Amino acid sequence: MQPANFIKGALLALGISFIVLISWEFYLRHSGFGPSYDDNEALWAHERAMVYEPRDQATVFIGSSRIKYDLDIPTWQELTGDHAIQLANTGSNPRPFLQDLANDENFKGKLVIDVTEGLFFRPSPPDAWKTNKIIAYYHHITPTQRFSFQVDRVLESKLALLDQFYFSINALMDHIKMPDRKDVVLEPLFPPGFDRTTLERQNYMTPEFVADTNLRKQVQGIWGYYGKQDTSAPASGAALDSIFYSVKMAVDKIKSRGGQVLFVRTPSSGFFRQVEIKKYPRAAYWDRLLAVTGCPGIYFEDYPATAHFVCPEWSHLKPGDAVIYTHSLVSELEEKGWTFRKKQEM
Repeated sequence: MQPANFIKGALLALGISFIVLISWEFYLRHSGFGPSYDDNEALWAHERAMVYEPRDQATVFIGSSRIKYDLDIPTWQELTGDHAIQLANTGSNPRPFLQDLANDENFKGKLVIDVTEGLFFRPSPPDAWKTNKIIAYYHHITPTQRFSFQVDRVLESKLALLDQFYFSINALMDHIKMPDRKDVVLEPLFPPGFDRTTLERQNYMTPEFVADTNLRKQVQGIWGYYGKQDTSAPASGAALDSIFYSVKMAVDKIKSRGGQVLFVRTPSSGFFRQVEIKKYPRAAYWDRLLAVTGCPGIYFEDYPATAHFVCPEWSHLKPGDAVIYTHSLVSELEEKGWTFRKKQEM
């Protein structure tokens, strides 16, 4: 091939690729999808490194996905002046994150722990390896990984198409509907409008998702699928005692260094809520958790401002309700004796 022809071919290929990418980005924006950050180990590690901020300037949150949706970080920071450090992780048990903070002698701050009973009280979470991988990534992060994250965060802030969980080639192929095959089980996939992520690791639903009954039912169906897969009985007896003991030990370490710890029970509704009430009676789990640890707690059903919430897919608040919930949470924390920098300045 002549050099001139090679250059022309390369330029043509680049031009076509550029047009395809621009068209794909335009289509995603037109469909209601803006930039979203990949909620991976690097983003978690970026937040984890911030827990050493002074106690009067920051609050750390751990838990499962509910607090990631229900805490509206811009509202929180506007009301309190506190930096909200979001370390909760979707679909995971937060106890390993609690243990990580408890073992960190340099962490002496304010900690809010979100409790989703079906995850929090699991004796042996099946996906514990994922949680351990995230924690290990932070403790062993390399300079190259830090630099890569800084580059990625700039690019992800500009382009919706860089969402690897939903809009990469592999993700798009995963969403191709395939006929059922014998002995082959495909995990159900969430619609992208359900799970968007900010740089601060806040999750939110798009307006299109909230308005679409079919999409909401799709996620409800996924909850039902996972519910059927989980045939284990709720922790009880010695196994439950062990969980309470390990949580108390971790909490006591943090409090001994001057830290504050508080538990929250965020909203759920519909079928999900009915199952939780039946499997995890409040007296046996939530009330006992507070009694054993000696920590204060905020239960959403105890407050008129939050008791009425209806979650679009039974388990997480839509963005508008998250703002209301955050207002209420700040007030409830103040009732429990927590202080915030901005409130003190007013």
